[in-house]
Parts: sequence; structure tokens; C-alpha cells
Amino acid sequence: MNINRRKFTQLVGAATVAAAVPYSIRAQSKPSVVVVGGGAGGATAARLVAKNSDGAVDITLIQDTPTYTSCFFSNLYLGGFRDFDSITHSYDDLVSNYGIKLVTGLATGVDRAARTVTIADGSTVGYDRLIIAPGIEFKFDSVPGYTEADVEIAPHAWKAGSQTAILKEKLDALEDGQNIIMVAPPNPYRCPPGPYERVSMMAHLLKSKGFTKSTITILDVKPKFSKQGLFQAGWEKHYPGMIEWIAPEVHGGIIKVDAKAGTVETDLDTFEGALLNIIPGQTAGDIAHAAGLTDDSGFCPVDATTMRSKVDENIFVVGDACIAGDMPKSGFSANSQGKVAAMNVRADLLKSKVFPAKFSNTCWSLIATGDGVKVGAQYVPIDGKITAIAESKFLSKSDESEQDRLATAMEADGWYEAMTSSMFQ
Repeated sequence: MNINRRKFTQLVGAATVAAAVPYSIRAQSKPSVVVVGGGAGGATAARLVAKNSDGAVDITLIQDTPTYTSCFFSNLYLGGFRDFDSITHSYDDLVSNYGIKLVTGLATGVDRAARTVTIADGSTVGYDRLIIAPGIEFKFDSVPGYTEADVEIAPHAWKAGSQTAILKEKLDALEDGQNIIMVAPPNPYRCPPGPYERVSMMAHLLKSKGFTKSTITILDVKPKFSKQGLFQAGWEKHYPGMIEWIAPEVHGGIIKVDAKAGTVETDLDTFEGALLNIIPGQTAGDIAHAAGLTDDSGFCPVDATTMRSKVDENIFVVGDACIAGDMPKSGFSANSQGKVAAMNVRADLLKSKVFPAKFSNTCWSLIATGDGVKVGAQYVPIDGKITAIAESKFLSKSDESEQDRLATAMEADGWYEAMTSSMFQ
């Protein structure tokens, strides 16, 4: 089913009101683990601590929405390859199958001395170990003229859910001859191939409608991007003349975004679009800053062998909010880090065995129907840094057959199902 922003807001709002009953959780005879953030890293960690602890640990998952909509694969929803339901997931199985306590609310603070997390309604949750997986927040001042007040006019959709619905609504409303302008984010940011897969999916949708006059312009603040050669070759093959990527040395810098006017001013020119997709720079989620876990980079330094915060030994940080060495900020990375954190949390509390940390990542991207590409590697801690194993690195080749590209696209679909199962089932 498709879902508009009004329906999404109603659904989330109703569920949140129903679930937001103030209460306080305190550890009794069992050690307690609190996980803040129910995405790829947090849900994975919560599930694995519960699954492998045989009821010996009390686990609370704090998530600000009653369901989870994945940012990964949301581009496929925009392109018409998936419906909204397929990227939206319930926490019900984590509660019923593993006894995890679900708190639907926004975590606003951490008292590290008292070992408590404060929820927006004023309630607190106590912990022996805390896993922080809050994802990202935005540095709106990284894009001149763009403010938080503009996100419904010129959506970023870099957090999935209502923003995804808004962007889809605006994309579906375009008429032939109306153009799209994207401002791509600076490094480091969530899902390095994501903006360029999104453009591919937008182009696919326009092409499927028979549009011949609309164009998509990417104003990038980076001189290069992930899988650049593969994407640009794919665009030329599938969407000739529709997509233009403009590097910063060409456009000269973003001077001002005017969301209401639908314009992006650069040194080169002022670009006009019926749809602006502005993706600002990013930083760790607010709770990581509130807890004092970030450094000058805006992200959280962690021990590469455990995912333990370098600031507080009782806290682990996984996913987009952490500084993960060579690993990109992706759903697969967060899932891999969540597994390592869960193992070490159990070792702390139950003296279970610890194995050497190993991490994995693959980033799949769909360029067109049956045309999938990927990049990835295996990682291990080396000299305090999560480091890619050189011989494990892989990248789709430019001369692959159609059968190979189709196999990659199908592999990505299989990964999504396995990934979400490892998070929620």
C-alpha cells in the first residue's frame, strides 16, 4: 500500500499515545540492559542479548516510534519496486518471543553516574549496560538557507518514515517537464551509495510514466562518490540525458537553498526544481550528544574490539552514531556491530565467552529493473581501528553480464529479508 503523510502521522501518533504510559523500570535480581534505538544495530543487539541469555538478563528497548521503517530499501519504495508495508516492521515478535520490554518514547538524557536513561515523558529506565544506537541527526547549517522548517517542502528523507512518505508523494505528483534537484550530503553520512541509488529510482519512476522532458540534477559537495563509475554508466544506459551530476569544482559551492521558491543558488547558476531533495550533513543522534559520548567529529569513538564507548565502559555505541574506522555507515554495518556489542554485553554481565570481533558489510544498489551493483568487505580490529581486510574487498565490475546484475539485485532482496529477520524475529 502507498501511505501519505497524513495517514502516517495518524498511525504513528495514535500508537505513540497508546504506548506512552509513564513508568520507571529498575533492575531487580537480574542485570539490566537498555538499548536506545530500534534500528539495524539496536534491534539486532537487543534480540541477540535476549536470545542468548536464556532469560538471565532484563532487556528494555527504547524506540521513539511504534514501528520501524528502514532507510535501506526506502529508495526502492520511491521507485515503485516495493510498497510501504514491505519496509515497515513491528517490534511485536521481540516482545512476545524474547520478553524484551518495549518503551515507545524519545530518550532525552542519560545519567551516566546513576545509570539511568530519561524518556521525554519524564520516566526513567535503569541499566547495568547501555547500548546506544540512535542513528543520525542533521546539521542543517551545512546547507545555506535550508532549515528544519523546510523539511516538508524540500524533504531530506534520510530518516525513513514520514519523510519517506512526503518525498514519495511529491515525486508521484510531478508532471512531465518538471525537474528534480538534489543536494547530496558531505562525508561522513549514512549510506554512501544511497543518494545515487535514489536518483536512479527517481529516474526509473519518471521513465516508467513515459516522461521525456523531466531531468534530475545532483549538486554534490563531494568531488567523487561511492560506485561512481557504475552509477554513471547505468544512468547513461537506462536514462540517457535525464541525470546530470555536477561536482563542486564545477558549480562552485551551494550559496543558498530557497525551499519555498524551489531554487538552489550556486556560483555557477541558480537551479530550479518542482521537487527539491536536500540532504544535509549529519552527526550522531541527539542522545549520543546528550550523554557526552561524542568527540569533535560529532560521532562516538568506540573500542574496535567490543564497540564499547571510549568515554564510558558501561555504554556501547553501534550503527551510524559511532566512529567505525573503515566501515561505512550502513544498515549492514550496524547489524554487524550490534552482534559484536551483544556478545560483549553478555560477557560483561554473564561471563559468557568472547570471540574475536569480526565485521562485515555489503552495500547493494539498484540502478534499474534487474540491474543491481554492490560493494563491500570484511573487517577486523587492527591497531585500535576497524580495518578492511584488503583481499576481502569487492566491487561490481563495469562489464558484468545482465545475468550477473540480475543475480545481484535478487541477492539484495534476499539480504533484506534475512537482515530484517535478524533484527525482529
